[in-house]
Amino acid sequence: MIQQLFSPSVQHTLDLVGIFVFAISGALLAVRKNFDVFGIAVLAEVTALGGGLLRDVVIGAVPPAAFTDLGYFLTPLLAALLVFFLHPEVERIQTGVNVFDAAGLGLFCVTGTVKAYDYGLGLTASAALGLATAVGGGVLRDVLANEVPSLLRWDRDLYAVPAIVGSALVVLCIRHDALNPFTSGLAVVTAFVLRLLAMRYHWRAPRAWHRRSTARDDESGLRT
Repeated sequence: MIQQLFSPSVQHTLDLVGIFVFAISGALLAVRKNFDVFGIAVLAEVTALGGGLLRDVVIGAVPPAAFTDLGYFLTPLLAALLVFFLHPEVERIQTGVNVFDAAGLGLFCVTGTVKAYDYGLGLTASAALGLATAVGGGVLRDVLANEVPSLLRWDRDLYAVPAIVGSALVVLCIRHDALNPFTSGLAVVTAFVLRLLAMRYHWRAPRAWHRRSTARDDESGLRT
């Protein structure tokens, strides 16, 4: 068992903040898609909790935390309510929301990796579930909204790659018996900063070598 990275109260608070910001992004997409109040709530819940639910089901941590802690379930509803009434104002602070979203990405890729390893998975599988924890809710959100998931689109700034880097740093620390609050915090910050830089400089992953697709750029392609 790896030592707990944060105190229970701090971990819980960070989880709720990350869940709230992820839920905001889901609710905003629902508004853009002209969903009703129920659709807004569903996309908020799925975006905020989908990655953690997937991880917990895979590792056998049942019932998942989302169903045992009322705060995890109610926080996305609060975000959905906020967006329902104040979505123009929320849209105006989208940059700030994106910064907090990047922080949530860094936090969840690290905590997801650690939890998967604590439940007996190997290093590679733990890193994969850390990635799934961070980006799984966004994938489910886009699928429900009938869109190509953002992390598969070449024309979007890098999202999965920072989470992969954060998860990889965690498993490297585990492998060398160096995981502690400082190194785990460093992994969170690394993923966070990479995501911010990707947004600032519009970093994107390369497409296929010598690609000769005739599809238009705005309709084509997958990216990592």
